[in-house]
Amino acid sequence: MICRGCAGSDTVRVLDLGCTPAADHFPPEWSAIDSCESAHPLAMELCRRCGLAQLAEDDTTPEEPHGVEPLALRKQAADAVRTVAVSGFLDGDTVLEFGSPHGGSWLGLLASRGFCPPPPGRRASVVLDCFGLMHEACQRSALRERVNATASDGVLLLQFHSLATIVTHRQWNALRHGHYAYYSLTALQRMLTDVGMSVSHAWEFDLYGGTVLIAARHGVRSDTSHTVRNILAAENALGVCEPRTLRTLQQAADGHAGALHTWLATMAGRGQRVYAYGAASRAVALLSRAGVDHRVLCAVADASPTKQGRRMPGTDVPIISPAQLLADDPDVVLLTIADLLPEVQSQLPGLTGKWVVDIADGDRPDADHALAHGGQQPGWNTLRTYPAV
Repeated sequence: MICRGCAGSDTVRVLDLGCTPAADHFPPEWSAIDSCESAHPLAMELCRRCGLAQLAEDDTTPEEPHGVEPLALRKQAADAVRTVAVSGFLDGDTVLEFGSPHGGSWLGLLASRGFCPPPPGRRASVVLDCFGLMHEACQRSALRERVNATASDGVLLLQFHSLATIVTHRQWNALRHGHYAYYSLTALQRMLTDVGMSVSHAWEFDLYGGTVLIAARHGVRSDTSHTVRNILAAENALGVCEPRTLRTLQQAADGHAGALHTWLATMAGRGQRVYAYGAASRAVALLSRAGVDHRVLCAVADASPTKQGRRMPGTDVPIISPAQLLADDPDVVLLTIADLLPEVQSQLPGLTGKWVVDIADGDRPDADHALAHGGQQPGWNTLRTYPAV
């Protein structure tokens, strides 16, 4: 394929999930399962020239019911803005945001600091992109658009889920339709250099297991921070731009899905009613690949009203409200997104002691929260049960 970042032709496949459902198409609960639902190829390619990991192809049509922005994401946004301000990278008074289809915005946080949109046709002092760039099929032109929107003395702030995190924590199901790029700082720095910018600073956050926010400025600069250099060194040691490193995600995908299937079948065989929480895109590939149906997973709860009354694509597992989840009184609740744990434990105290967190092999939860498996809950991979907050 032609690289989405540098237009080179030397790419290699590093992860192939075969044909899967579209991650943003949730059919009505009453509808019959159609084989066409799970007929969309899903694979990752790595460019040997620039190091960008990317979606190989996408034959789906965006149809995403907007989710409810998690508390963890809102808290991280506020933390990020405070951190950037303290570091001296919020100069000027105008801001322009390239948003994400998933929702969420930092504009309110910047408005409270005196920033406003630039006049029509003018560039902004601060240009924001929080998980937006990955949704652009043509990465090079999309990045150039953001660069061109940044004032000559301004700053471009880009936040992304780190490819190093995805590899280290074996987060293979971060790959999904509509997400066209998976960034290492190494690759993103090369892409920015190609469009006339340099990375000045970077900050790391715990969101999604490891998220990076960078500040880039126009021109060639020598004021790169220690954090940038440290991240680049760590990525180099990991081999994040090498095919052999990224191919470990294939092993993770195969092992994760098989382990989930076995665990759910075991729980059902013991008469345990298992539900899940979080009809997220990463859960779509996992449940489909694991061959899950309502006999082993009763339902998936989600806070988004637009997803309730639908079903997980490629399966007959219905999506219900959190209120219905409580009413059904499940024996075990599988949390598909670990970042949601504090929020759901606080909002749903009636499920105390029933949470099991889906953590891919290689990930490790905080020892202060993790408990040993109880005899009534056979473990798989590194699942842990958690106490109430």
